[in-house]
Amino acid sequence: MSDTPSRPTQAQLDRYAEQFSQSAPMRHLGVRLSFPEGRKVVAAIPELQHHHRGGLGTASAINGAVLAGLFDLVLGCTPALLDPTKRCATLQLSMTFQRPATGNSLRAEAEIDSHGKSTLFASAKILDDQGNVCARAQGVVRLSTQTWSSGDSPSIG
Repeated sequence: MSDTPSRPTQAQLDRYAEQFSQSAPMRHLGVRLSFPEGRKVVAAIPELQHHHRGGLGTASAINGAVLAGLFDLVLGCTPALLDPTKRCATLQLSMTFQRPATGNSLRAEAEIDSHGKSTLFASAKILDDQGNVCARAQGVVRLSTQTWSSGDSPSIG
C-alpha cells in the first residue's frame, strides 16, 4: 500500500470546475474553469465584455484587476489537481505584465511547479485570443487539511 494519495479522476475535476464556474462571481465575469487532462488549470473568458476593459487607460485593453483575478483563480485552484476536497488559500502572488491584453477572449493557464505537505508552488500565464502571452505569474498556495463544507464548495464526490 502506498502513502502517496491517488490523484482525482477527470470526472471529479470536471464536476469541481462546473460547480465553480456556476458561482455568482464567475458567472458575472464570464469565466469557465477546466482541468484539461487533469494536468493544469484553465480559466477562460470566451467573450470579453465592456466591464473587463479599461486597462492602460484605454477602452480596448483588459483591466489589470481582471488579469490579477484570473491569476489568483487559476493559481488558487491548482491544489484541486492533487485533492479537490481540501481547502486552500493563496499566500503569495507575483505578476509580470508583458504586453497589453486585448482581443475578444482570454485564457489563463496554471500548473504545479512543486509541492510539499502544506505548501504548493505554481506558475501561470495569460494568453490573448491570438495565443500571445500577455502576462505571467508565480504563486504560493497554502494547502489545508480541512475539507470543504457542503454548500460552500464544488461538489466533487
